Amino acid sequence: MPKSITVDRNLSIPEANRLICTAQLYYAFWNTGKQKYLKASVSADFQDNTLPKGRPQGYKGILFASNNFRKVIPGLRCSVEDLIITNNKIICRQVYTGYYTGSLKGHAPAGRPIRFVALDILHVRQGKVYEDWHLEDNLIFRQQIGVVPID
Repeated sequence: MPKSITVDRNLSIPEANRLICTAQLYYAFWNTGKQKYLKASVSADFQDNTLPKGRPQGYKGILFASNNFRKVIPGLRCSVEDLIITNNKIICRQVYTGYYTGSLKGHAPAGRPIRFVALDILHVRQGKVYEDWHLEDNLIFRQQIGVVPID
């Protein structure tokens, strides 16, 4: 459940509820890694507008990202801190937490706690996310697992 929800007053209650439901399903996927939530919330023609190098485009790219994060942080959790609902858009601030017990590019797991933030702008059509802009704090994440030194 989101800690804070702000809804555009111009939206009808049913439309706002549909967007909130889509958001809850999408972030349930990021919280659990269970593909059933992804299928329920993301369209087959999904487009990632901030695709990092090496990640496949589309629906498969979301699975790729989740699977790779969960290799490094098997117990990865996603908390929705702020959810903003407006006309066919979901804006969300998330906090990801867990413990670095997997390995990344030869760096041994250290069991260190992980906490980093991410921001999304999701566009929704017919109840499903069809494109996004995503920004996560990869520097903090990499510092926490010891890949990037902290000055």
